[in-house]
Amino acid sequence: MPTPTTSPLPADLAARLRRDPAGLVAAIVQQHDTREVLMLGWMDDEALHRTLTSGRVTFWSRSREEYWRKGDTSGHVQHVRSVALDCDGDALLVQVDQVGAACHTGERTCFDAGDLGATVGEVA
Repeated sequence: MPTPTTSPLPADLAARLRRDPAGLVAAIVQQHDTREVLMLGWMDDEALHRTLTSGRVTFWSRSREEYWRKGDTSGHVQHVRSVALDCDGDALLVQVDQVGAACHTGERTCFDAGDLGATVGEVA
């Protein structure tokens, strides 16, 4: 797992990250103008560094155990608009301009598998 001294990130940012045991942080990807939630991916320090410095979103693939830049094979590119860290340091919000589908199934968003039927709460 990267440490603030071995991370490619600025030391202050690396120190703020709260990684899981595999050294990863969840990255929620959202369309910047509509606020549509597109997908969830995982980043280690190197993937976050690449995302912050290249203008394109890079993830760590847990299944393939390699870096992948969204859109390199599909053409469904994610152009970075902003990246924010949550208050606990364990999740990123990556706002993008999505070209094409965000989901590997070819759908615009990964969150279209149907509503789970949660009880709707009432505002007091």
